Amino acid sequence: MKSSTSAPVEASAPAIRERETVWRPLRKQGTKLGSNLAGALEAVWSNRLRSLLTTLGIIIGIAAVIAVITLAQGANAYFTARFSQLGTTVLTVQPGSSSSGGASNGAGSSPSLSANDVQALVNLPHVLGVSPVILSGGVIAYSNTNWLTGVEGVSSAYQSLDNWQVVEGSWWSQSDEQIGLPVIVLGQTVVKNTFGLTGTNPIGQTVRWGRSLYRVVGVLAQRGSVGGNDQDDIAFVPYTNVMRLFSAKGPVPLDRILVQADSVNNVSQVQQEATLAMEQTHHIAPGGQNDFTVSTPQQLIDQENQSNAALEDLLIGLAAISLVVGGIGIMNIMLVSVTERTREIGLRAAVGAQPSDIRNQFLVEALILCTIGGCVAVPFGLGGAYLLTHQFGFPFVPSVLAILLAIGVAAVVGIGFGLYPAARASRLDPIVALRSE
Repeated sequence: MKSSTSAPVEASAPAIRERETVWRPLRKQGTKLGSNLAGALEAVWSNRLRSLLTTLGIIIGIAAVIAVITLAQGANAYFTARFSQLGTTVLTVQPGSSSSGGASNGAGSSPSLSANDVQALVNLPHVLGVSPVILSGGVIAYSNTNWLTGVEGVSSAYQSLDNWQVVEGSWWSQSDEQIGLPVIVLGQTVVKNTFGLTGTNPIGQTVRWGRSLYRVVGVLAQRGSVGGNDQDDIAFVPYTNVMRLFSAKGPVPLDRILVQADSVNNVSQVQQEATLAMEQTHHIAPGGQNDFTVSTPQQLIDQENQSNAALEDLLIGLAAISLVVGGIGIMNIMLVSVTERTREIGLRAAVGAQPSDIRNQFLVEALILCTIGGCVAVPFGLGGAYLLTHQFGFPFVPSVLAILLAIGVAAVVGIGFGLYPAARASRLDPIVALRSE
């Protein structure tokens, strides 16, 4: 019995021709792309100084875009974290804006809030607590040490409204607040810098603020920093004491009022009722212009984000001008390069280079210039963003999307401004180009 073995089957001639037909253009296309890339890199490297100077506008523009976007994201993160501390049920009443010379001075610049507003808000239904806030500052002194800090006049309800925890002593009571006792609650940073060297327990000790003496009744738990802002560098006193302390110059305006609703579902209702109650207190007719605003935490975050977005758009617009200037520089230098390499272009065309090959070589060269500029701009943009966020006390929140977007914009600029010089080079007559000197 014979065993049969199968011979290897050879590919047919049509199949071979089909594979050659498929792969030959691909190899040719890859060769052209590599040749254009190699030629562009050689041209950029042979004129290194000129290429660097050409890309300066791109570097400055891309770095500015990255820095601005990172700064805006840091600002958004800072304000979001700050307002989120108030909780979802705490509304903020702010005074309206004043104007000088026909221009608005911004929200909160008009001293329109008073103690009468506090009484009107306390009596509203679904309100758990109300606290006015009077912003001040000064030196807290004990024995031979002193510390400059922020001092806020608030009510006994402020502790729960702003989620403060007391680790030593206690917050003052409502009765202490009503008679305006000179008592004070200190943050950890103030305690460290006034009592830390002596090792004295601050509770019950007497400190001086301005010309007045205050008894320390509580020490706050450490909160840390938010966006570079030390939250523990603070001291609180009864707002009634502050109002009496500064009443010699007239009624003391409030910087803001915090109002806590009893549940998340009643926040909108409390907002409407608070607005109506204050309109009556301020004698504002229905439909009139209010000299105050009542905002929820989310509305405050949205307002800050809108302001940051407007500023971000303005700064990005200025950076875009730099990108356009850089793109014009790219176009100018590419036109110079076309003029310098006219004989080279003619020689390439004479030996069979297609107009698209010549165009693509110069287009790739412009693209490389802008891409290199974008990559160089990334560390400068991030460094500038870090310095800016540190200066303003915002968290440094770099964005990968912003970096990729910036490099993508650089590539688009390279293609856009390199297209005309590349097209001009591809339209040169080979005979005329070979005759040029």
